[in-house]
Amino acid sequence: MARFNQILVLGAVSLLTLAGCDSAKEASTPQTSPVPVPAATAVAKTEKAVSQGNYAELSAVVSSTKAAVQTGDFVKAKTEFDKFENAWKQVEDGIKTKAPKSYEAVEDSAEKVTDDLKKGQPSKDQVLAQLDSLETTINSIPKM
Repeated sequence: MARFNQILVLGAVSLLTLAGCDSAKEASTPQTSPVPVPAATAVAKTEKAVSQGNYAELSAVVSSTKAAVQTGDFVKAKTEFDKFENAWKQVEDGIKTKAPKSYEAVEDSAEKVTDDLKKGQPSKDQVLAQLDSLETTINSIPKM
Protein backbone atom coordinates (compact mmCIF):
# COMPACT_ATOMS: atom_id res chain seq x y z
CA MET A 1 0.00 0.00 0.00
CA ALA A 2 2.88 2.38 0.75
CA ARG A 3 4.23 1.71 -2.72
CA PHE A 4 0.84 2.60 -4.24
CA ASN A 5 0.76 5.93 -2.35
CA GLN A 6 4.27 6.81 -3.62
CA ILE A 7 3.25 6.08 -7.20
CA LEU A 8 0.04 8.09 -6.77
CA VAL A 9 1.93 11.14 -5.37
CA LEU A 10 4.60 10.86 -8.08
CA GLY A 11 1.91 10.67 -10.78
CA ALA A 12 0.09 13.72 -9.39
CA VAL A 13 3.30 15.77 -9.27
CA SER A 14 4.15 14.69 -12.83
CA LEU A 15 0.71 15.71 -14.10
CA LEU A 16 0.95 19.11 -12.43
CA THR A 17 4.42 19.63 -13.85
CA LEU A 18 3.30 18.72 -17.37
CA ALA A 19 0.20 20.87 -17.06
CA GLY A 20 2.37 23.83 -16.02
CA CYS A 21 4.73 23.29 -18.95
CA ASP A 22 1.85 23.23 -21.40
CA SER A 23 0.36 26.50 -20.14
CA ALA A 24 3.78 28.19 -20.43
CA LYS A 25 3.91 27.07 -24.04
CA GLU A 26 0.47 28.54 -24.71
CA ALA A 27 1.41 31.83 -23.09
CA SER A 28 4.51 32.21 -25.26
CA THR A 29 2.71 31.28 -28.48
CA PRO A 30 1.99 34.48 -30.43
CA GLN A 31 -1.60 35.24 -31.25
CA THR A 32 -2.45 35.12 -34.94
CA SER A 33 -4.51 37.77 -36.66
CA PRO A 34 -7.95 36.73 -37.83
CA VAL A 35 -7.27 37.86 -41.41
CA PRO A 36 -3.68 37.22 -42.51
CA VAL A 37 -2.29 39.65 -45.10
CA PRO A 38 0.75 38.61 -47.13
CA ALA A 39 3.64 40.92 -46.27
CA ALA A 40 4.60 41.55 -49.90
CA THR A 41 1.07 42.67 -50.75
CA ALA A 42 0.89 45.03 -47.78
CA VAL A 43 4.27 46.59 -48.62
CA ALA A 44 3.39 46.99 -52.31
CA LYS A 45 0.08 48.68 -51.50
CA THR A 46 1.78 51.03 -49.04
CA GLU A 47 4.53 51.98 -51.49
CA LYS A 48 2.01 52.55 -54.27
CA ALA A 49 -0.15 54.76 -52.04
CA VAL A 50 2.87 56.75 -50.92
CA SER A 51 4.16 57.34 -54.41
CA GLN A 52 0.73 58.31 -55.76
CA GLY A 53 0.24 60.56 -52.78
CA ASN A 54 3.53 62.33 -53.44
CA TYR A 55 2.70 62.93 -57.10
CA ALA A 56 -0.71 64.16 -56.04
CA GLU A 57 1.01 66.52 -53.63
CA LEU A 58 3.19 67.87 -56.44
CA SER A 59 0.13 68.38 -58.62
CA ALA A 60 -1.73 70.08 -55.77
CA VAL A 61 1.09 72.57 -55.27
CA VAL A 62 1.17 73.36 -58.98
CA SER A 63 -2.63 73.80 -59.05
CA SER A 64 -2.70 76.12 -56.04
CA THR A 65 0.17 78.14 -57.53
CA LYS A 66 -1.69 78.41 -60.84
CA ALA A 67 -4.82 79.61 -59.06
CA ALA A 68 -2.84 82.37 -57.33
CA VAL A 69 -1.15 83.41 -60.58
CA GLN A 70 -4.48 83.55 -62.41
CA THR A 71 -5.78 86.03 -59.82
CA GLY A 72 -2.55 88.04 -60.10
CA ASP A 73 -1.50 87.33 -56.50
CA PHE A 74 2.19 86.61 -57.13
CA VAL A 75 3.12 86.84 -53.44
CA LYS A 76 0.70 84.00 -52.68
CA ALA A 77 1.89 82.14 -55.80
CA LYS A 78 5.49 82.28 -54.56
CA THR A 79 4.41 81.11 -51.10
CA GLU A 80 2.45 78.23 -52.60
CA PHE A 81 5.27 77.21 -54.95
CA ASP A 82 7.77 77.20 -52.07
CA LYS A 83 5.93 74.04 -50.93
CA PHE A 84 6.91 72.32 -54.17
CA GLU A 85 10.50 71.73 -53.06
CA ASN A 86 9.41 69.80 -49.95
CA ALA A 87 7.06 67.59 -51.96
CA TRP A 88 9.68 67.10 -54.66
CA LYS A 89 12.37 66.00 -52.17
CA GLN A 90 10.19 63.05 -51.19
CA VAL A 91 10.12 61.56 -54.69
CA GLU A 92 12.99 63.01 -56.67
CA ASP A 93 15.55 60.27 -55.97
CA GLY A 94 13.22 57.53 -57.19
CA ILE A 95 12.28 59.50 -60.29
CA LYS A 96 15.92 60.35 -61.00
CA THR A 97 16.89 56.68 -61.12
CA LYS A 98 13.80 55.34 -62.93
CA ALA A 99 12.91 58.26 -65.22
CA PRO A 100 15.94 60.54 -65.61
CA LYS A 101 14.44 62.58 -68.49
CA SER A 102 11.34 63.34 -66.45
CA TYR A 103 13.52 64.25 -63.50
CA GLU A 104 15.48 66.76 -65.61
CA ALA A 105 12.27 68.20 -67.07
CA VAL A 106 10.76 68.74 -63.61
CA GLU A 107 13.97 70.31 -62.32
CA ASP A 108 14.16 72.68 -65.30
CA SER A 109 10.50 73.68 -65.15
CA ALA A 110 10.57 74.19 -61.38
CA GLU A 111 13.66 76.37 -61.68
CA LYS A 112 12.02 78.50 -64.38
CA VAL A 113 8.85 78.94 -62.31
CA THR A 114 10.92 79.92 -59.27
CA ASP A 115 12.97 82.40 -61.32
CA ASP A 116 9.84 83.92 -62.89
CA LEU A 117 8.13 84.32 -59.52
CA LYS A 118 11.20 86.09 -58.09
CA LYS A 119 10.97 88.86 -60.69
CA GLY A 120 9.59 92.21 -59.62
CA GLN A 121 6.82 92.04 -62.24
CA PRO A 122 6.35 88.42 -63.30
CA SER A 123 4.58 87.77 -66.57
CA LYS A 124 1.29 86.07 -65.77
CA ASP A 125 1.23 84.26 -69.13
CA GLN A 126 4.84 83.13 -68.86
CA VAL A 127 4.42 81.77 -65.33
CA LEU A 128 1.18 79.99 -66.30
CA ALA A 129 2.91 78.45 -69.32
CA GLN A 130 5.75 77.18 -67.12
CA LEU A 131 3.29 75.78 -64.57
CA ASP A 132 1.32 74.05 -67.35
CA SER A 133 4.54 72.52 -68.65
CA LEU A 134 5.48 71.38 -65.14
CA GLU A 135 2.02 69.90 -64.58
CA THR A 136 2.18 68.00 -67.88
CA THR A 137 5.60 66.60 -66.96
CA ILE A 138 4.42 65.50 -63.51
CA ASN A 139 1.38 63.77 -65.00
CA SER A 140 3.56 61.91 -67.50
CA ILE A 141 5.94 60.47 -64.88
CA PRO A 142 5.32 56.73 -64.52
CA LYS A 143 4.22 55.76 -61.03
CA MET A 144 7.04 54.10 -59.15
